[in-house]
Amino acid sequence: MSQTEVKTRPPLVPLGTLLGRELRNDGVEKPAIKYGQAAMAKKGEDYSLIELKCERILENASTPFSVFGIFDGHNGISAAIYTKENLLNNVLSAIPQGISKEEWLQALPQALVAGFVKTDIEFQQKGETSGTTVTFVVIDGLTVTVASVGDSRCILDAQGGVVVLTVDHRLEENVEERERVTASGGEVGRLNVFGGNEVGPLRCWPGGLCLSRSIGDTDVGEFIVPVPHVKQVKLPNAGGRLIIASDGIWDSLSSDMAAQACRGLPVELSAKLVVKEALRSRGLKDDTTCLVVDILSYDHPVLPPVARKKQSPIASFILGKKSQSLTKKGTNNLSAVGVVEELFEEGSAMLAERLGKDSRLDPNSGLARCAICQVEQPLIDCLSDNSEPIFSSAAKPLEGPILCANCLKKKEAMEGKQSTRQKQSA
Repeated sequence: MSQTEVKTRPPLVPLGTLLGRELRNDGVEKPAIKYGQAAMAKKGEDYSLIELKCERILENASTPFSVFGIFDGHNGISAAIYTKENLLNNVLSAIPQGISKEEWLQALPQALVAGFVKTDIEFQQKGETSGTTVTFVVIDGLTVTVASVGDSRCILDAQGGVVVLTVDHRLEENVEERERVTASGGEVGRLNVFGGNEVGPLRCWPGGLCLSRSIGDTDVGEFIVPVPHVKQVKLPNAGGRLIIASDGIWDSLSSDMAAQACRGLPVELSAKLVVKEALRSRGLKDDTTCLVVDILSYDHPVLPPVARKKQSPIASFILGKKSQSLTKKGTNNLSAVGVVEELFEEGSAMLAERLGKDSRLDPNSGLARCAICQVEQPLIDCLSDNSEPIFSSAAKPLEGPILCANCLKKKEAMEGKQSTRQKQSA
């Protein structure tokens, strides 16, 4: 990358500072949420989740938040349906009760990781082989938190520009994920046809999946992990628009093209136009699902319209190619939208880095709570990240999260240290 392409990341702003600003501004304390959805089915494996009034208990009162999700299934629909029905509860169970709003939002990224992994463990125990991508969005006031595995995508249009809030976990485009999969014991390559010719996108073997992260996929190596990329941002007082869609949209449209296709229009019409534009560009080759969500303060009941210039087909093609190239390089830098403030971002697949080192120990009861499944067990039956029993005389100082034996096996399997399926079949 040339020096002119390097952009300095904006400094992170403390969450407490941002929440203080929000509380001082009565007009934006509780922004309105409007949404539209549209879909066209090819295989019938896309599912969506819309929860506008989820209640969470804080230290003094209960307050609402909203959740939106896209679940793009493959090899069947079971994983997508199971994740839609169970992921939210699994995430919420990992957040301590009776804490402040600031503490709740700070705990959310770690809880999303635990919830994704717990959902994957529970589904794989059913013995079914389907899998699903997940793009999961939590909206609390003007704070937006997005967790994702796979290649569905969430973008933010904040009038100053378009920001991609997710990372595509496609082996073809993500070099870091290819290196992680091979380091964990997987093989990455294309399909071989008669004559030795390689065709199609890069896949991981066994299984032949094009993605490096998903929920489910029991028949694929455990280096295909459910650990999500998580990004948390604070919107400006004027709010912003989210476009959440499955890869049936993004295989046809760049992020900029999707935003421009519906900018300044009502949400219901916007979702339909994004789907229509994707079908016009490529035809119905895959399930296409789109959610358009406007986050509006009372001071700005409608997002300010932006004039859309008509472009020739050639210009649109060139701009689309350029935008897709930028997205593949990961240039979703928030410096492009100066009014959006980044609070948190982490995409590591290593659970020791994602779940933190805080442990929930209760010496009085002799119980410890697993950081993933949240089940309380006797301390002697739990292990820290150094794989030693907590009260073992040979145990090292506590490093990383406390996990029950089952969740620790899952963690080590994802890192290529062992296979839980081999142990179960032995």
